[in-house]
Amino acid sequence: MPVSVTTPRGLSRLALPLRALVLGVLRAEGRRAGEVGVVIAGDELLRDLNRAWRGLDHATDVISFAYDEHERDAATRPVNGDLLVSLDRTAIQAKRYRVTPGRELARVVVHGALHLCGHDHLRAGERARMRAREDTALRGARAHAAAFDRVLATTAPAAVARRPRPRRDPAPSTRRDGKRRAR
Repeated sequence: MPVSVTTPRGLSRLALPLRALVLGVLRAEGRRAGEVGVVIAGDELLRDLNRAWRGLDHATDVISFAYDEHERDAATRPVNGDLLVSLDRTAIQAKRYRVTPGRELARVVVHGALHLCGHDHLRAGERARMRAREDTALRGARAHAAAFDRVLATTAPAAVARRPRPRRDPAPSTRRDGKRRAR
């Protein structure tokens, strides 16, 4: 399967809409999925990865590792990489932005999938292009966000708070100059 999904116990019903959303973003970008892993976790894992790969000692909502991004033909290759999402961050951000948890989960998954496609937001122009692509993808992701909300609404808050770390450890890529790279 080109898109594999790892979720905490009790949230496995997120897998199908997550897979469909990632594939939809890749298709809209004119890309195919190679091997893409999606991991739904908590702040602890995302903080550890953010510290190890980006030198930032705080949790982040999404982090992605594109494995072929530095190849000359990366834009024409199938997309290979991992996308990790903190369900803790998405819940907090949903409240802050006054959106449903499912809508915020959809937003960060779209954001991470765009990073896997090679998009970035370091400069103002890149940021504007990426935001426009996110907005377009999210207009088409309403059904996925609703599916996420249905699953998240039926999960006991205590079960979500005690999510175990996923077993699968990504092996993030390194840049050609040997430095570690994450987005």
